[in-house]
Amino acid sequence: MSTAATACPRCGEPVLRGQEYCLECGVRLGSRLRDDRPTSARPLRLRIGALAALAVAGAAIGVWATRDTATTEHIVTALGGSVPVAQPKPSAPSLVTWPAHQNGWTIVLVSVPKVDGRDKAVALAQHARDAKLTDVGVIDSSRYASLRPGYWVVFQGIYGSEAEANGALREARRASKAARVQVVNP
Repeated sequence: MSTAATACPRCGEPVLRGQEYCLECGVRLGSRLRDDRPTSARPLRLRIGALAALAVAGAAIGVWATRDTATTEHIVTALGGSVPVAQPKPSAPSLVTWPAHQNGWTIVLVSVPKVDGRDKAVALAQHARDAKLTDVGVIDSSRYASLRPGYWVVFQGIYGSEAEANGALREARRASKAARVQVVNP
């Protein structure tokens, strides 16, 4: 601590820097005089400037790291109502089609919302075929009373009874853990 002296405001006796009370009259000298007070605002300005520069650099790095340079596709937003769905494309030769006007049982591997497109459903059906499942196909759920409308249903097999479909369920779950048996009525 510095030993520079100042005077007591009441009695005028000398007091040392950092002294809290006057030793002559006992008056409290107010806030203690501190030796670590900055003599200028320059160090504080330098710290604030350095922190601001660091924040700007961090923001610039964040923007650069999250930029999307490969996006050329336009995003379309539907604002209500309904959009007519185009007629489904012909199935790939390796996919099975459900026989017209036939009731039966099947194993639903996955249901893809129509807004995601039939191509996604076909890709999932091909994935099931790659997993060695046979008789895999895609149907439009809106065309069958027993199915919830608005989906492309990837199915495996056309069975005459629920028991027969349940017998094949274990094998179907190799390709889709969520596979389930479903009746299909036109």
